[in-house]
Amino acid sequence: MPARKEVVEVSGREVIVSNPDKVFFPGTGHTKLDLVRYYLSVAEGALRGVAGRPMALKRYVNGAEGEFFFQKRAPTSRPDWIEVVELAFPSGRTAEEIVVRDAAQLAWVINLGCIDLNPHPVRAEDLDHPDELRVDLDPIPGVSWPQIRDVAMVTKEVLDDLGMRGWPKTSGSRGFHVYCRIEPRWTFPEVRRAALALAREVERRAPDLATSRWWKEERHGVFLDYNQNAKDRTVASAFSVRPTPDARVSTPLSWDEVPGCEAERFTVDTVPKRKRFAELGDPFERMDDAADSLERLLELSTQHEEAGFGDAPWPPHFAKQAGEPPRVQPSKRRKASGKPERQGVVPPPAPGKRAGPTGRRRTTMPLIEVARAASEAEAREGLERWKERHPEVWTHLAPPDVLVDSMRGRSSTWTRIRLNLRNVPEGERPPQEALEVDYDPWEGIEGWEDQAHRRS
Repeated sequence: MPARKEVVEVSGREVIVSNPDKVFFPGTGHTKLDLVRYYLSVAEGALRGVAGRPMALKRYVNGAEGEFFFQKRAPTSRPDWIEVVELAFPSGRTAEEIVVRDAAQLAWVINLGCIDLNPHPVRAEDLDHPDELRVDLDPIPGVSWPQIRDVAMVTKEVLDDLGMRGWPKTSGSRGFHVYCRIEPRWTFPEVRRAALALAREVERRAPDLATSRWWKEERHGVFLDYNQNAKDRTVASAFSVRPTPDARVSTPLSWDEVPGCEAERFTVDTVPKRKRFAELGDPFERMDDAADSLERLLELSTQHEEAGFGDAPWPPHFAKQAGEPPRVQPSKRRKASGKPERQGVVPPPAPGKRAGPTGRRRTTMPLIEVARAASEAEAREGLERWKERHPEVWTHLAPPDVLVDSMRGRSSTWTRIRLNLRNVPEGERPPQEALEVDYDPWEGIEGWEDQAHRRS
């Protein structure tokens, strides 16, 4: 029998929802149609976060617990009322991306299996000048939620002192976001430079809570990811549902709510109309009323540079930038003479694998690899099994010793977990064992062994 479809009338158009009864959130029972109805119930707020912006499609065709893939190019089979715009990427390639402006287009995108919405920080009318500066607070493993809230409030303090207004929201995942509406007259590199200055100032004011350091081995507390402002980076927008077991929502807040907010309170059941959204409206409703200048943040960046702080590392898929420091981890940088340090060893791979925890690279840290998984949840389940087998080792590990990496695959990301045994007495360190989860994103690709070896 043909799969069931449901027609939803939205904004004067008929939107077909395919497989409406497919369960997208097994833990809560929410279906694909429930997801469409959620977005329509908060359409005013959800559209405010994406309207007029090119959008990367992050598709979970089998629901929140299935694999996802990013689709930058708009589907060729689409209604004539779906808008697109051609976007150029740092690689030099171009693609037509979806632009959503009304609720019908929004529902059509959700029907593709997009659980969260990932717009670029520019409008389709001007693709070269962002109108949003995005502060992404990304905690390292083990950081508590109250500390994240504290860093958010320090961020507000810095913005207030600079005469800028921040718009806070939960990320719907582990972190927190603060947006700034800015005048669209600065380029992506300039906006990123301003974001880096902001991150460094927050770190200066709260050095025990926050960091602007890019390399994971140097991070502590909450990382302010300035590189989310580089071109081609996207962030889950306001009112986006996230692929969490409880169908959590990235929820706009007032600043008065931030000190006492709990991220798990905001879900597809608690946020829509007749509940939070109906009672409080959208805290971001006035966001577009006034745009701020970046001039004072850029002046702060100049002060940092005069004090000896240069640029910071860019995302790995970007070409090397002028003035960028060496794009290698600090523990592996070359000596002043320019000759590579030969300290450390290349850790052995897990049984049956060609590449180990660092690929071909040497390290002075005693690293082992625990899991390679299609999802972070699967990788963490593997970590739990490892912990059960090595409880005496786990007591020596601190949160920074658990390295959770999101790795690039063919069309989606996968997760690797490594452990740094530096705080474990040498005689008690377990050897590299078979991976608890052994996922191979390159299986079936010609030359996949070399690709995996290079990327590990």
